[in-house]
Amino acid sequence: MMLKELVYKNRSYRKFNSKRKVNKGELEDLIDLARVSASSKNKQPLKYKLVTTGEDVDFVFDQVKWAWYLKDWKGPAPDERPTAFIVVFLDKQINDNALIDIGIASQTILLGSVEKGLGGCIIRTVNRYNMRKRFSYPDNLELVQVIAIGEPMQEVRIVDVDENGDIEYFEDDEKVHFVPKRSLKEIIIG
Repeated sequence: MMLKELVYKNRSYRKFNSKRKVNKGELEDLIDLARVSASSKNKQPLKYKLVTTGEDVDFVFDQVKWAWYLKDWKGPAPDERPTAFIVVFLDKQINDNALIDIGIASQTILLGSVEKGLGGCIIRTVNRYNMRKRFSYPDNLELVQVIAIGEPMQEVRIVDVDENGDIEYFEDDEKVHFVPKRSLKEIIIG
């Protein structure tokens, strides 16, 4: 796949084929892509927990909040849940301010997912207290986000932002997920 095709197919998927199990090796391949990506000052402060076992996947699923704009939606149905998660940590002993690293690594992971026929969703609303209690990671690791990974089971379409400037994503009655994007003309200055 060409880069443009990967980028256009890379969406925040929220419905997955729960029968398609994502294995640890596939996640390791994605982390390896992130590992060799750019890092601010080359400090490489990100660490990852790979979650692929049923009980842990179910636990992490219960700790995240899906889809900010879809207030009435409680998240994927049991047969639409992701089958793996990547928990992303910032090692504050290495670098306590690495927002650029988090963005670069996350995008790289998602593009790699698309290339494998998978998809993902970056989730920052996470019950960090319960996650630390369950997985017992050291204090120097700050949980920054969780990335759900699985085989997408929804159609996501990019549409133009309407005349009111509304950027909220939405679903129609056919379960198509629409994501408004600003036009190229609107975002290029001069």
